[in-house]
Amino acid sequence: MDRIAIIGASMTQFGVREGSWIRDLLSEAAMSCIETTGVSPSDIDHVYVSNMASGEFEGQTGIMNALVQDIGAVPAYTARIDQTSASGGAGIYAAWQSVASGQSDMTLLVGGEKMTHTSTSNATDIISTLTHPVEYKHGVTLPSFAGLITQLYLHRYNASRESLAKVAVKNHKNGVDNPHAHFRKEIDIETVLSSPIIADPLRLYDFCPITDGSAALMVCPESRAKKITDDYAVITGIGGATDTHVVHERREPTTLDAVVISSKKAYEMANKTPEDIDVAELHDMFTILEILQSEDLGFFNKGEGWKAVEKGLTDRDGKLPINTSGGLKSKGHPLGASGVAQAHELYHQLMGTAGKRQVDAKTALACNIGGFGNCVITTILESI
Repeated sequence: MDRIAIIGASMTQFGVREGSWIRDLLSEAAMSCIETTGVSPSDIDHVYVSNMASGEFEGQTGIMNALVQDIGAVPAYTARIDQTSASGGAGIYAAWQSVASGQSDMTLLVGGEKMTHTSTSNATDIISTLTHPVEYKHGVTLPSFAGLITQLYLHRYNASRESLAKVAVKNHKNGVDNPHAHFRKEIDIETVLSSPIIADPLRLYDFCPITDGSAALMVCPESRAKKITDDYAVITGIGGATDTHVVHERREPTTLDAVVISSKKAYEMANKTPEDIDVAELHDMFTILEILQSEDLGFFNKGEGWKAVEKGLTDRDGKLPINTSGGLKSKGHPLGASGVAQAHELYHQLMGTAGKRQVDAKTALACNIGGFGNCVITTILESI
């Protein structure tokens, strides 16, 4: 089978985008990707839109159909991909499948969300609808899950509270060099530890912001890519998995089984191991999630991910740079765009076009999570 290539990646400015609505954001990222690759809209066979809640956030549905018209790609087939906060990764999977199946010779994936125009409480409520109905009825939110599991992790593995703060400090430092990031300001450990408690022991600076933004990828067979450009990345491994919808029914709360399973599929497909990964973008909606994923992806032994942070192994100049983009923590988390933006960062790392964020990388991994590990997509990208 022909390998599947990414020939272009773009993203909008993440942050508070006043005056821009979801269609504006999607079109901005899509047109930037089209212009960068030189692909004519009329040559696009499939258009996928990763989005969790455009209807809930702004009463706008049918955004995938509107986008195709807005960018002049009629009559391309289109679909909206919703897998909650893992919608971006699910979109990558859908784009990969569309090309790998032979149904599309050129697929455009655009992920986006418009969230900042509503209140924090309303946005949190919309996001929390992805929990089990019984959990939701009792007021359970994703931050509360994060706080409970963090308490367990700190106790079970004798982890330091400072290690979580260091995740936030690291990702903010990386975000300073990302022109698209929501927050481009360094913070220190004291700032994190003195910020207001949100879900004990997690504080304000342990959480990512509510963000507007969009990102896009152009995907095609490698044989087609070679006719368009000499520089592209290939998707060599991809896997998805789902965990129990009810979090308390899981066998081990500090292990995200969907991360373990989806990454195993991706590693096997790519014929890679965790030791082969040069750079990774992980779903740090909360600081604890970066540490949990780093263990469940096989980068570090269980219970030792926090030690890796303490030692600087995940810093940009460390053994395994994690979230060189600034992660969700600094870059922002427009739900449907986040997984696509992870691939955007890794594409530019593999192309050597990441600017001040550049690290030495030939093999990269993205892990995009829905809910608190409810559904996960792991993707492995490589340079040619």
